[in-house]
Amino acid sequence: MARGRAANYDDQREMILERAAALFARRGYSATTMNQVAEAAGLSKATLYHYYRDKYALLVQIAEGHVSRLVAMTDDVLARDDLSAEARVRELVARILREYAHAQHAHRVLTDDVRFLQAQDCDRILNLQRHVTAGFARAIAAWRPEQQEAGLVKPVTMLLFGMVNWMFTWLKPDGALSYEDMAGIVADMMVGGVPAVRRSAAPAADAPSGTGATPAIHKTLNGDTTVPRRRNAPAVATSTEGDKA
Repeated sequence: MARGRAANYDDQREMILERAAALFARRGYSATTMNQVAEAAGLSKATLYHYYRDKYALLVQIAEGHVSRLVAMTDDVLARDDLSAEARVRELVARILREYAHAQHAHRVLTDDVRFLQAQDCDRILNLQRHVTAGFARAIAAWRPEQQEAGLVKPVTMLLFGMVNWMFTWLKPDGALSYEDMAGIVADMMVGGVPAVRRSAAPAADAPSGTGATPAIHKTLNGDTTVPRRRNAPAVATSTEGDKA
C-alpha cells in the first residue's frame, strides 16, 4: 500500500520554496546547491528530494508560482465592477507592488535567473507574463481610450513595468518609503502623466551608446549605493516584461 502524504506536505513545499528563493536571490541559482537548500530548510537532503526532484524543479516552481500569483491578482482586479476605470489602474499598481513586497526573493530570482529555464518552461512562464501585461494594458485603455487610439497603450504599459520591476535594486526594505508608499507614488505618476502623453512629431534622436562594461549604480533612498548582481548572459525574459512594445 502506497504511503500517503503528510498533513503538512504542502506547507513544507512552500517553506522549501521560500528558503530556496532566498538562497537563489542572494547567491544566484548556479552557485546554490541542493545541500545548501536542505540546510536552509532544516531538512536532510534525502527529505528534500522527497519534495522536489532537483534544483531545476525549484527554479521553475519559484518563477512560475510568482507569475501565477500576479495573473490571479490581475484577473481579480479586472473582474471587479465596483471600481472606476481610474481606480482600477490604481488598484492594479497597488496590488502588484504589494505582491512584490511579499515576494522580493522570488521576484529577484525571476529577473536574474530566468536565463536558466529550458525553452518550454520559459515559454509557458512568458505567456503568463504576457497575460499580466495584457491585463494592465486593457485597464489603461479603458481609462484613457485616446491613448489606445494613438497606439500608446502598450508603450505606457511597458514603461509602468519598467518602473516597478526593478524597484528592488534601489528600494531598501527598511528605508524611508515602503512598497505601499511607492504604490501611491507610481499610481500618481500614472494618473497625472499618462493623460499628457503625446506622440512626438519629430524623429527621436539616437541615444548615446555606452561601453556596457560596468553595471549601473543605483542610489538608495538612504543615500547608500548598491550595485545589482552582474549577469553572465542576457535574460530571456524578465518579470511581467514578457512582450516588446
